[in-house]
Formats: sequence, structure tokens, C-alpha cells
Amino acid sequence: MKVYFSDFFEVDPDIIEKYGAFNVSLINDLPLFIDPFLLFNSKKKIYQELHENMLKYLRFLRDKSIEQHYMDEPLLKAWYCFPEIKQNWLGFSKNGNGGTGLGIDFAVDLHSNLNKLFADFGDESITQTSHLEKLCLISERAGRDHISNFTTRLINEFLLTYTEDFARKFLRSEYRKKVSVPYVRFNYTTEVWEPDIFELPYIDGDWVMLTPIDMLTKDEAWINKTDLYDNFEIISPSIPDEQLRAQVNNYFYMALKRDDNKQPTKPERNQAILDIVKKYPDIIDYYIKFKEDNGDKAEAQAQQKVEDSRELYINNFSQLMDQLRLNTDFYKVSGDTYREALDRILFLKYVIEDCDGYRIFYIDGKPIKREDDLQIMYRLTWYATSSDVNREVNNGRGPVDYKISRGSKDKTLVEFKLASNTKIKRNLEKQVEIYSAANQTKKAIKVILYFSENEFVKVNKILKELNLEGKEEIILIDARNDNKPSASNA
Repeated sequence: MKVYFSDFFEVDPDIIEKYGAFNVSLINDLPLFIDPFLLFNSKKKIYQELHENMLKYLRFLRDKSIEQHYMDEPLLKAWYCFPEIKQNWLGFSKNGNGGTGLGIDFAVDLHSNLNKLFADFGDESITQTSHLEKLCLISERAGRDHISNFTTRLINEFLLTYTEDFARKFLRSEYRKKVSVPYVRFNYTTEVWEPDIFELPYIDGDWVMLTPIDMLTKDEAWINKTDLYDNFEIISPSIPDEQLRAQVNNYFYMALKRDDNKQPTKPERNQAILDIVKKYPDIIDYYIKFKEDNGDKAEAQAQQKVEDSRELYINNFSQLMDQLRLNTDFYKVSGDTYREALDRILFLKYVIEDCDGYRIFYIDGKPIKREDDLQIMYRLTWYATSSDVNREVNNGRGPVDYKISRGSKDKTLVEFKLASNTKIKRNLEKQVEIYSAANQTKKAIKVILYFSENEFVKVNKILKELNLEGKEEIILIDARNDNKPSASNA
């Protein structure tokens, strides 16, 4: 039963944990990523040096940006456009571990912002130092995945050496191979990225990278746009520059003033904050200073997120899969893909409702309503199957979450929806039927995740209106945290 690094390379999971690495799944990316703030704020000297080396590269790019406001695409690609390091099996890939990496849009955006946002590298008067995450606060093209990919690339040599050391100490020779890896380190004399050779874990035609747990977080980096929006009313009054504070507060007030005297909507408020940040960029530094001053919370928060992910994705899933494998026929092929897909959904429902699985959807007691988390959990249930499992399959009429197939005549579609989705009724009426026609199958399952009693009532009302109540192919999953004790205490 092979799902995780420890399974494929036949090494005790405790050894990986004691080494400090995360025991990744080699079935699908797990939604964890490196947060550069954890490097900056770490007490480990090597991590602090990694963060400083990242800033050194950004200073290089900033100087080039000042010299060449317009840069030819080949240079942009050479210095900014890195393919994702898929071998770490972390990130936001929809299927397997192949992400999009850093494209030309990201390159153009970072290049154009460098001599503005990062013009004071090394001479900060407000914050302790510079932070790459600044870019994601004003750019629509730079999200957490871009920041994570860029960070991973800039500390690539450390991660490769870290993994090589583990492989040589703990893996048998047949599980190691010397491979040439591109983009290992940047040569500031020749201004090119250099490759190097490492002896790494190797299986199924590719190498695998390990990542230290204390670099990782989930959901959002410590410095992020959502947090800036949420804390704006705290940050703005604390700006020590009296003139800037007055201008920011006045601009914010005028931006939110509506002719109908109604309260501004959340999108209107967020847009007003974004406009203020662009007009008065110093406020970004005051926000980052606020995050630096509260940096002691970053490590604890990230540690809890990663521990929750490990508990669910690795510990809970491993134990339950072992029970199913040893005590049931769950993983034996029986019936068609519809029955196989449905059995795995019911297993997932059991994990979420009865085995603490619901906890993965919460941060500080608040639900993070995201279909992606549910889809990743579902993908992990397919580690042992003769069926072809494809996620986000585009049939010409939009993507479907999963298509499970065993030959051309046996196909089942699976769609995951949040009960809070405002279009849930329309989705239930039309969506899978359209997908089914495009994929030439009548077998489709709809899974709906709800987080409150109100959402449960709403969905059941819709199902009743559509004559779908009690249908086997409609699965409701209860992700509430107020109606179930922890499985460990039950």
C-alpha cells in the first residue's frame, strides 16, 4: 500500500519525522507551501541566511529593473520564469504534482514593481528588512503559489543538499540516484543559473525532494493580502506619521462613501484598501512592521496548520486505509466505476464526520470553505485502483472535478460543491448533466459539503424542490465543528 514517501522508499516514518522533514504523498500534491517569513523569523542561522540570500537575488533583479525598465523576454524568462519544482510534492496542483510554475505575466509584474516596492532594499526605515511577500499585496498576478514557487527556487540548493543528506543516511542504494538538477544556484559573475549533480531519492523515473516541516504552512503566508484587508482598521490608526495617517483615513472614508448611504460591500471595501495601498505604498511597510512585531505567532500558527494536515492527510488516512485493506474488500475492484467512486466518497464522509477530518477546514475555529481541500482528500482515497482517475478534466464545456474511467464504456463523473455556493441550485439542476453529455456517460455523483445548520437546511430545501431528496448519487457531508466531539476524546 504505497501512498507516502515512507511507503515508496521503505523507510520508517519516524525517521523522517526525527529528521524534521514532511512525509509527502507521492500520489498528489498536498496543499502546504514554504512561507518566506518563517525563514526570516527563524532562530536558525541557516534559515536567516537563506532569507538574506533571497533578498540578495531580489536586489540583483531590482538593479536590473532600474537599469532596464523594459527587458527583453528571453532575459525575463532566464531570471524570473522558473518551472515549478514538482518533485517536492507540495503546492496547489490539481492533479498529481505538476504545477504551472512562474510564467511571463509574473515576470513582467515583478520586474515592473521592483524599482518601486523594493527600491529601499537594505535601507528600510520602517520594517526590519525587505520581504518578497510585498509583491502579493498589490499584484493581482502574484499569489501564494507564485511566492512559494519563487521561494522554493531561491533556496533550491539547500533543499537538495538537505534531501541528499537524508538519502545517503537512510535510503538503500537502489532508491538513490545521481541526477543533474537545473537552476541550483545563481552565479552573480556570469549572471546565469547553474546546474549541479545530487544523489537523491529516485523512483518511477524521477527524483523526490524533502522539505523541512518548520518552513511550511498551509492556506496563507504570514504576510498576505486577506490579512492586510482584515487588519486595515488596526494598522491605519497606528501609523506614526500624522500627515500620512490623516491622508489615508480621509481617502478611505471618501472611497467608501456611497450616494445611497448604504454600508459598503466587502468587495468595495477591499478595493478601497487596494487603491489606498497603491496611492500610499508606505502603508505596506507599516502593515509588514505589524506582522514583524507579531512574528512570534507566525511559527506557532504555521506549526499548528502543518500538524493538523499531517494528522489528517497522513496519520488518520493511513490508519483508516490499513483497516480497510486488512478488514474489508474496499480496495478490491468490484462493480463499475460508479460503485468504486461512491464507496470512496462514503469513506471520505466517514473520515470527515467521524474521524476528526472536519478539522482540516478550520483555522482558529473559523471555516475555510474551499472545494480544493475536499478534492485532495478524495484523490488520496484512490491510491489502489485499476481505474483511471483524472482531476479537473476539461471536456470543452468547462472542467469537471473528477472523471473516473475504466475503458471507454465505463465512466463516472464526480462533482464537489460547497453548500454556501450561491449557484448551488443551478449547479444541481444543470452542471453534471452537461458534463455527462460531453463525456458520454450517465453516471454522475454530486458531493455537497456544509458547515452550518442553516446550510444543511438550505441544501435539503433545494433537493426537495428538485426531487433529488434521498437520491443515492447526492452525498451530503457534515463539516460542522459545533456538533461533534473530537474523535480522540469520544
